[in-house]
Amino acid sequence: MTWKRPSSPSPKKFRPSRSAGKMGCLFWSWPYFLMFMILEHFVLRLQGKKGIRLNDGLTSISHGIFQECGRLCWRGAESYLYTWIYSNWRLVELPWDNTLTWYAAALGVDFCYYWMHRACHEIHILWAQHQVHHTSEDFNMGVGIRQSVLQGWCGFIFYLPLALVIPPAQFVMHHQFSYMYMFWIHTESVKNLGPLEYILNTPSHHRVHHGSNKYCLDVNYGGVLIIWDRLFGTFRPETDKIDIVYGLIYNQPSFNPLYLQTFYTNYVIQKFRRFNNWADKFRAVFWGPSWEPGTPRLGDEGMKVDVESREKFDVQLPVWCRVYLVLHYVIVMYGFYELASRYMVILIAAQKWVSSIGEVTHSHGLQTWNSSRRCCFPPGMTPISVLVFALYIIASLSVIGMIFDESNYAPILEIIRCSFFAFLTRTSIANANPALATGLQVFFVASAMFWCLHTIKLMEIKKVKKEE
Repeated sequence: MTWKRPSSPSPKKFRPSRSAGKMGCLFWSWPYFLMFMILEHFVLRLQGKKGIRLNDGLTSISHGIFQECGRLCWRGAESYLYTWIYSNWRLVELPWDNTLTWYAAALGVDFCYYWMHRACHEIHILWAQHQVHHTSEDFNMGVGIRQSVLQGWCGFIFYLPLALVIPPAQFVMHHQFSYMYMFWIHTESVKNLGPLEYILNTPSHHRVHHGSNKYCLDVNYGGVLIIWDRLFGTFRPETDKIDIVYGLIYNQPSFNPLYLQTFYTNYVIQKFRRFNNWADKFRAVFWGPSWEPGTPRLGDEGMKVDVESREKFDVQLPVWCRVYLVLHYVIVMYGFYELASRYMVILIAAQKWVSSIGEVTHSHGLQTWNSSRRCCFPPGMTPISVLVFALYIIASLSVIGMIFDESNYAPILEIIRCSFFAFLTRTSIANANPALATGLQVFFVASAMFWCLHTIKLMEIKKVKKEE
């Protein structure tokens, strides 16, 4: 019996566009994520614990926004690639409305997540992206949205084998459900779930995964289920005898999301350049983060550092500065939400285009895409303007992080940022909402002037100290 490539699916049996609305599922979940973060903060305070720190919490949200800005660029590509493989190379055609199909999708997605997650800890270049998720020295629901910009695209490769069997709609549903499930397990407010601890990945199991203590390293990779760790020997339970220290082994004293996203990639490049022969260069990139010449692939266990305790990086800013940062952060988030919500309809149009190719003809598909794009693109919104605005959001969050760090460059960069946004407001928002544009323009001009005066004052203080 020979395998025959399946023909194009009929519209009745397979419609990729059904998953289009679900591709934005994580984005539309953001209000709920923020609501649960606030709720967790108060629960922790009622339990007598410290709540979510402002600087660390906003940094986590910044990383989530970074990831969403990246998804504006390649989320459609991920969906298209999975759909294309399923349309052309699937081995079987499972009925989408069969219960077994949904169970198979759930297990398949979680199984692939386990190996993707494990690879992100055992392959150095992938760890360079995934380490972003581990940079927080706290463990709360904010860490659940502290994600890397590039990991989503790199990690998606591990799910592609499912396209040979699992329909796209079922894959998308379970893929995004698993990420929403994993959001809530980032918490210290829930101790133990009893018998469910044997099957599900729980806050207790995931606390161990995020620890820097030696017994916490490279264990508990599961997503929704913990059974994969039990099967493949990577499970380790939480113990009350040791206080877990969260964060990286060599944690970075910074709240700048751009720095935290990129610093480790720079380290991988430096390690690559350190070796003279190509075999070691290859190992420096694709073997474990702890690997050194003469050691096993994942490094020498005896040489790994055991972090038992350390003081958290926490810069104390004046109240006025924290209020200022919160106000500007809210404005940046509003801008991001407006950008993403408008751009999301373009992704849905792209999904309709993919669907139309399978249903009718390529030329008809292009007509569908062009007509959908004309309807969906907001007036004056081009891919270039979307890119510029996304880069501005990333720059704004980075400058806010630098202010939290008390960086010497932060005041100058904040002046530039506020001045640029005042100009951007005048050119991009004025036509849509003149009153809002005027208010924002005045606010950002005043902010830029304040930092100018503040910088001059700081320079005078430094001058006086030098003279003394």
